[in-house]
Amino acid sequence: MDLWYGPRAGASWLQPLGWAYGAAIAVRGAAYARGWLRAYRVAKPVVVIGNLTVGGTGKTPFTIWLAERLKERGVAAGVVARGYRRAGARHTAPRVVQARSRWEEVGDEPLLIHRRTGCPTVVAADRVAAAVRLAAEPIDVILSDDGLQHLRLARDCEIALVDGARGFGNGRLLPAGPLREPVSRLERVDLIVVNGAAGPAALAHAPLAGTPPVLQMTLVLGAAQRLDGASSEPLERFRAERVHAVAGIGNPERFFRDLKSRGIEAIEHPFADHHPFTAEELAFPDDRPILMTEKDAVRCAAFSTSRMWYVPATATLGEAQASAVVERICGGIDAARTRKR
Repeated sequence: MDLWYGPRAGASWLQPLGWAYGAAIAVRGAAYARGWLRAYRVAKPVVVIGNLTVGGTGKTPFTIWLAERLKERGVAAGVVARGYRRAGARHTAPRVVQARSRWEEVGDEPLLIHRRTGCPTVVAADRVAAAVRLAAEPIDVILSDDGLQHLRLARDCEIALVDGARGFGNGRLLPAGPLREPVSRLERVDLIVVNGAAGPAALAHAPLAGTPPVLQMTLVLGAAQRLDGASSEPLERFRAERVHAVAGIGNPERFFRDLKSRGIEAIEHPFADHHPFTAEELAFPDDRPILMTEKDAVRCAAFSTSRMWYVPATATLGEAQASAVVERICGGIDAARTRKR
């Protein structure tokens, strides 16, 4: 990660591979644009929520926020996702997520989204197949959690998330940098949502022409919840002692930084995104509380103890910006309905 985001992230011997990767995705994009490869349109409008970089930008909290705001407007949303790190992901038919599903079978993020929103949720490696299955449900719009680069699924709206602190790193394509696509790809999305205060790196590599509206999102930590559901405590309760902070997400440093901003002294334990935790890994040789993200809690529930707590993070946007997002989605739904007539 230091190669991509560190203070000296710059020229890299991996750059030739980045150029090759860029050429490949350019050819693929042109093939879809010219109709040589087909994008499939399903029976319901599709909103893609994605990003350009490897690692966490807040897509899952934003998807939850958007589904709940649409529900307030009387718009029923469903969610499709790949379900990373789930067993047999490449070879199974679309699977409908249930509240009692095992994360190993459906993925941690789809299970979290379904539990938080109650929205119909379908996972499959093939997002077109997942969207076709989901379109059979009584919903008005499909939200695709990730999938900005999954061009086979035609979409009516694209929302790109950007990490305000890390931005686009060194601005290079994989593997020389964190970018899945050139930053110029943002010129073609409908909305850009910056997660957190936009530091100098946020759009440093984005000299864009005709940039779409840029909105600001903040993640707010809620009260800590014990994994066994026995109790809830305000975060202030943990200021009096050091805690173990566990994060197996795309950007663990954000969780650690947020805890520190709340006055909590944490012993940091970063893990890879979607890490399949074991009880032994969290059996720290003391009796300090263990704080983790809600996504991590999904993977640790089977061996939870009384000292394990998760801290939910809720996405918030200013009211004017929130209305702008919802109106854009509702406009896309209306346009899709008009096309069918």
